[in-house]
Amino acid sequence: MITDGPLRDADERLGPWITGSRLPDGVAELLADLGGVAVAAPVLAVAIAYAALRAYRAGAFRWWLGPVAAAVAMVAVPVLVIPLKELIGRTGPPGMDGTGYYPSGHTATAMVAYGGAVLLLLPYLRGTYARRELVIACALLNFGIGLGLVRRGYHWPLDVVASWCLFGIVLQVMVLVVARYGCRATDADMDTDTDTGMDTSTGTAQPK
Repeated sequence: MITDGPLRDADERLGPWITGSRLPDGVAELLADLGGVAVAAPVLAVAIAYAALRAYRAGAFRWWLGPVAAAVAMVAVPVLVIPLKELIGRTGPPGMDGTGYYPSGHTATAMVAYGGAVLLLLPYLRGTYARRELVIACALLNFGIGLGLVRRGYHWPLDVVASWCLFGIVLQVMVLVVARYGCRATDADMDTDTDTGMDTSTGTAQPK
C-alpha cells in the first residue's frame, strides 16, 4: 500500500495540490526548518533540564524518570526512522532525488521534541486553560511543520502522517512508562490531580 496501490495514488494526487497551494514559500520553508534537529532538539533539551531541576528541587520520587524518558523518545527517532526508510525505500516528490522518504524524519523529530517538551512542562503550568493552550499550540505547530514539508515538495503527505502516527505512539509509551514507574504506589492517589490528570510528583502528564 505504501509503495504501490490506491493509497499511494491518492497520496500522490494530494501532494501536488498542497504544493500548489497559496501558502507562501518563505513561510513553508520556515515551518519545514522547525522540524530539523538543529532547531527542535535544543527545545527538548531545555525542557528536559527545566523539568529535571524542578522535580529534583521538589524532592519528587524518581525525579529523573520523565526527563530520561523524553531523551530516550528522542533517541528512538533515528533508531526507528532510518531502518524504515531503508526497508520501504519510497521515492520522493518530483524534484527530489533517491529514495528513503517514508516516514518523514523532520516530522518525527518535531513530534517528539515539541510533544515531549509539552508533556514535561504541563505539570508546571497553573490552570487548565494554560495547559490546554500549550497542547493546542503544539498540535498546530506540528501540523504546520508537516504542511511546510509537503508544500515545499520535500515529502508526500503520507510520509508526514506516518510519522505523526508512529511517534504519537512513542509519546504515549513515554507517558505510560512514567505513569507506571514514576510514583510510589502509596502516593499515587494523593499525588494525582483528578481534574487535570497531571501527576505533580513525576513531572509529566498522566493519561486519562
